[in-house]
Amino acid sequence: MVRQGWLDPLRLSSGPGYSITPKAARRLDEAAARIYRTGRINWDGRFDLLVLEPPTGRRDRQRLAANLTFLGYGTLDEQTWVATRTADEVDLLLEESGVRYERFTATHAAGTPGAMGLVRRAWDLTEIGRAYERFVADQRPLLTGVTVRSPDEEAYAARFQLVHAWRTFLFRDPQLPPALLPEKWPGTSAASFFDRHAARLRPAADRYVEQCLDAGTRLPRQKGR
Repeated sequence: MVRQGWLDPLRLSSGPGYSITPKAARRLDEAAARIYRTGRINWDGRFDLLVLEPPTGRRDRQRLAANLTFLGYGTLDEQTWVATRTADEVDLLLEESGVRYERFTATHAAGTPGAMGLVRRAWDLTEIGRAYERFVADQRPLLTGVTVRSPDEEAYAARFQLVHAWRTFLFRDPQLPPALLPEKWPGTSAASFFDRHAARLRPAADRYVEQCLDAGTRLPRQKGR
């Protein structure tokens, strides 16, 4: 992770350690904003278009594809990637990957209907919608079993699993603007489901974390350690 620019070596009083880089901090902030959907999704009718020469190594291609997907880009073909919003990080990502590329701002001559067709080429919205439906179906039995009478530890475990499952959509859903989504998009109801239960379980989950931290500070030191 040091070689990839996510961590910097750091000397601590207790020994060697690491600190996150500005690049990693930006990625974490962006991930949190997308997980909790704190930003408003706007669209000015333009696409961010990348035409690049993919890396020759399979592992490098997979890493680049995963990073572009995380940033909200979808593929039109092996060399062409498109997004409905610009990503400030993408130029640095491509330069660090050592690939040659061109970047364009594009609009569709056919307006929104044409843009919707382009979106459906770049992303499998049917499969993404089904993934949202499976997410709700899988999480509902666990979450409905956690009530105000449940132990804080149980609430923490349920919330942890909920957030862990939800964060996988960072690599599935580019969070397209509403104008380009199908009617009755499953992602909308799934987001409401996540927000409702994440907020409901948070007080008890936070209490459990505080209890664990308090217990840790009270543990007696063992001899020889």
